Amino acid sequence: MADCIRVPLLLLLMCILSYVHPIRGDNAYNNVIIKPGGNAENLQNQAGGPGAAAGNPGPADRSPVAGASPPRRRSAGWKLAEEAVCRDDLTRLCPKHSWNNNLAVLECLQDKKELNLTTDPKFESVAVEVCKSTIAEIKECAAEERGKGYLVSCLVDHRGNISEYQCNQYITKMTSIIFSDYRLICGFMDKCRDDINTLHCGSISTGEKDIHSQGEVIACLEKGLVREAEEQPGAHAIHDDCKKAIMRVAELSSDDFHLDRYLYFSCRDDRERFCENTPAGEGRVYKCLFNHKFEEAMSERCREALTTRQKLIAQDYKVSYSLAKACKADLRKYRCSMDTNMPRAREARLSYLLLCLESAVHRGRVVSGECQGEMLDYRRMLMEDFSLSPEIVLHCRSEIEAHCSGLHRKGRTLHCLMRVGRGDMGAIDTLCQKALQTLIQEADPGADYRIDRALNEACESVIQTACKHIRNGDPMILSCLMEHLYTEKMVEDCEHRLLELQYFIARDWKLDPILYKKCQGDASRLCHTHGWNETNDSIPPGAVFSCLYRHAYRSVEQGRRLSRDCKVEVQRILHQRALDVKLDPELQRRCMTDLGKWCSEKTEAGQELECLQDHMEDLVTSCRDVVGNLTELESEDIQIEALLMRACEPVIQAHCHEVADNQIDTGDLMECLVQNKHQKEMNEKCAVGVTHFQLIQIKDFRFSYKFKMACKEDVLKLCPNIKKKVDVVICLSTTVRNDTLQDAKEQRVSVKCRKQLRVEELEMSEDIRLDPDLYDSCKQDINRLCQNVAFGNAQVTECLKENKRQLTQRCHQRVFKLQEVEMMDPELDYQLMRVCKHMIRRFCTEADGKNVLQCLKQNKNSELMDPKCKQMITKRQITQNTDYRLNPVLRKSCKADIPKFCQSILNKATGDSELEGQVISCLKLKYADQRLSPDCEDQIRVILQESALDYRLDPQLQIHCTQEISRLCPEEAAAQEQTGQVEECLKVNLLKIKQEGCKKVQKLPQVLSSSRADPFVSPLVSSEMSCLMEALQDKRVRLQPECKKRLQDRIDMWSYAAKIAPAEGFSDLAMQVMTSPSKNYILAVIGLGVALLFLMGLLCGRITKRVTQELKDR
Repeated sequence: MADCIRVPLLLLLMCILSYVHPIRGDNAYNNVIIKPGGNAENLQNQAGGPGAAAGNPGPADRSPVAGASPPRRRSAGWKLAEEAVCRDDLTRLCPKHSWNNNLAVLECLQDKKELNLTTDPKFESVAVEVCKSTIAEIKECAAEERGKGYLVSCLVDHRGNISEYQCNQYITKMTSIIFSDYRLICGFMDKCRDDINTLHCGSISTGEKDIHSQGEVIACLEKGLVREAEEQPGAHAIHDDCKKAIMRVAELSSDDFHLDRYLYFSCRDDRERFCENTPAGEGRVYKCLFNHKFEEAMSERCREALTTRQKLIAQDYKVSYSLAKACKADLRKYRCSMDTNMPRAREARLSYLLLCLESAVHRGRVVSGECQGEMLDYRRMLMEDFSLSPEIVLHCRSEIEAHCSGLHRKGRTLHCLMRVGRGDMGAIDTLCQKALQTLIQEADPGADYRIDRALNEACESVIQTACKHIRNGDPMILSCLMEHLYTEKMVEDCEHRLLELQYFIARDWKLDPILYKKCQGDASRLCHTHGWNETNDSIPPGAVFSCLYRHAYRSVEQGRRLSRDCKVEVQRILHQRALDVKLDPELQRRCMTDLGKWCSEKTEAGQELECLQDHMEDLVTSCRDVVGNLTELESEDIQIEALLMRACEPVIQAHCHEVADNQIDTGDLMECLVQNKHQKEMNEKCAVGVTHFQLIQIKDFRFSYKFKMACKEDVLKLCPNIKKKVDVVICLSTTVRNDTLQDAKEQRVSVKCRKQLRVEELEMSEDIRLDPDLYDSCKQDINRLCQNVAFGNAQVTECLKENKRQLTQRCHQRVFKLQEVEMMDPELDYQLMRVCKHMIRRFCTEADGKNVLQCLKQNKNSELMDPKCKQMITKRQITQNTDYRLNPVLRKSCKADIPKFCQSILNKATGDSELEGQVISCLKLKYADQRLSPDCEDQIRVILQESALDYRLDPQLQIHCTQEISRLCPEEAAAQEQTGQVEECLKVNLLKIKQEGCKKVQKLPQVLSSSRADPFVSPLVSSEMSCLMEALQDKRVRLQPECKKRLQDRIDMWSYAAKIAPAEGFSDLAMQVMTSPSKNYILAVIGLGVALLFLMGLLCGRITKRVTQELKDR
């Protein structure tokens, strides 16, 4: 055997030397073909005898290099088996079918003796000869002791640094020989002997073995190393020396997949299937196979071997030849292996390399394109297969088993875990959540969406349609997708994958590359942040971004503001976060309990935040604070409400585009939307959203940004300790009103606050829900009387006014107060201002806001008056005549007359209920007596004239004569426009009135008894009336039949009025006599009676008996 072994050793040396020193000449050794892998597969002698060693690389794996003949030539048909010194050993050791193939024989013999092959002095002497200059350059190898094989092993370890061609070729050949059996790797067996035995990875003896078994030993150790890293149950702790040896073997086999024997044999067929045209070397075959790892046609054994290889790369980036080579200079340049605070093993981790280099990229440093390309590949690899991250496997094991079993390919398991992390599928362990967050930072998919294969495939169609204007791989692709979230262009699967990823990006501001680029300076200056790849566990998720947006909306006076570019990015993120409450870490963390308690059924987009705002008073303090801050922020920049902005796009483009285009909002856009809430472009979604925000604003005056900024100082001074916006508005409005009524020299409320206060008052008048006190007081009546009336446009408020007599006492009082305020300030009467908007522009452009209603009343009967506006004016006149307090002009004009003449009525009145026209009726009586002051008389005259034309303006007549009007004058009462028909009808049918209440009502006889109230006899033409009455009695004057009939009717009615309205005193009696057509007769009778009484006294003498003087003086 010894003699025979020398022959193959010599042959092997000659083959290697011939490879290193090629000599032109005959191909004497065509039967001995050497390949870089050092394998004998498919190599045959010229005789063509079979005997290819099974399982060795084929022709497609390497380019053959023909060895030159040694100095002493042999015949072309020479066979090693024919040598006498080898014949006995071949017969004993090698199968007969291999004898015809020299390399098969060589491998067979080498297999039995190769354990000591690398220690043979002949190999070392060749290495010294071929690699003389290289050994001199590599000091570690020059210092190795000769004769023990250490020199060759050292050169193999440093082969990446060998530039000498011949030496490189020689070491490559030696590498292939060494890696064919782990026992040939210097020191490997000694370092891993115990672990091999413990893990039962195979035999370490020199006895018989299968041709593949030695590659499986290393594979077994590698799997053991992976299990230990993942802390799997029953994992064996491999010795540190063996760990280093395993990783070194993996590293040295990183450039050529043939050197990883187990992977090579597992993936031979897959390599032919997927990577046939990929040349071996520099890790290209590895990368090709990695890219096809999840193909359906990939064999399970190959996929498993590739996964093991990837896990080793995750533990030591140098196991990837292409990555280590491409990034070598950048790693050195940015000191990614110089952190003395970390153990050496940590610095070798793929994650550390990625974080370090990504940090350099995000800081704007230059990292070579080749290195960035390699990083992109491995970041994608981490996102595709969760099992490559030991922390995920370790800490998320229960979540995977419970929710994500069977989803192992193309990143589906990872996205399933993300969905669990969002809370969509139950709770997640804290350590698992942290492991997911770390993985997302390592892979950094925010910088390039293509890294996330699951997202890429789900959103491809959306990207092609909605984001095609953005360069492929640009970070803004994710922002574009977020902008189209919940739109018709978004598909459901993309929506889920996008939100799952954004949930984790939102928890670390650094994972949004655009935000980090624009804001890293501000974050460092204002929020004391660390570097991109440095983390601080004491800072809760989202805290840095919260710090940024707090500074984003500071005023100049407050100082320490963000730069313009950073503020734009902060606003962009805020717009995105408004789409889903789970994208706001602080909000979700503080409001988790309240979300479950109040909003568990709110699952649609944007509903959760609206729900929290609706239940603001019920939230726990920490949640209420964060919801309040967010709402306050929205009041300044309503564009944060992305869903609302989408719904309101038509009305914004039509009416608010100038405001929307401003980079600084300060609440102008929402104010514009409120003002245009009833335009034709306004759709239901937008109107509901705007109204909801208004309803939220009334909870706290801070939620109205413009109001807060304009009135902050006034509130602190005049309305301290008041929080609710409606209470602040009432407080300030009352202050303004009191100052105005008292003619104060200086208004206590500032000008800018009064201006904004007017805006807030007008907004509140549009919807009863914006006045919580009124709404709460009348909720029962609204459900009973106005259940089919829509909110908005003050329709519900108008409904309550129209049904005022049927309201509950509490609601009636609130409505009365509201009407009193509206009559004093008609601009707050939303319905009046809306219906009569054009008429106000036509008739009342110069009128003061508080005199608008008075102006409209004066122009009510104009031919140009709009019918709808005229009807609205009439409604307000009816309201005013029910109580003098609702008629500010009358109240002011008659402020002295009312207490003087009508005090008894005032004493019976209550503060919040109408007097039903009693005071006005009282004033009408005094008007007939001409006892009123001139200003008051003018106002009563107007009321008389108006009520003569429209019976509805007389509350007493309405109360007592409603049934009679319905019975006697139904057609007149139903007329669309009242011109005195009902009054005339009642006068005509005066004798037919049966109800005592209507007969005895004071108002009717008084009106009928006074020519001043007759619509046909104005007070200004009473002299003409007297003339006509005299003409009627004069037989010589001939009147028109219609005129004569009218005059006769008046005489009859006055006569009847006198009967049913007896005088209450001498003055009334004298007035009736003087106004009676038969006054001369009455006066003559009275005078005759007095004369007769006088004559009787003269003629009849004393009736009583005379009395003496004495009796009188007693």
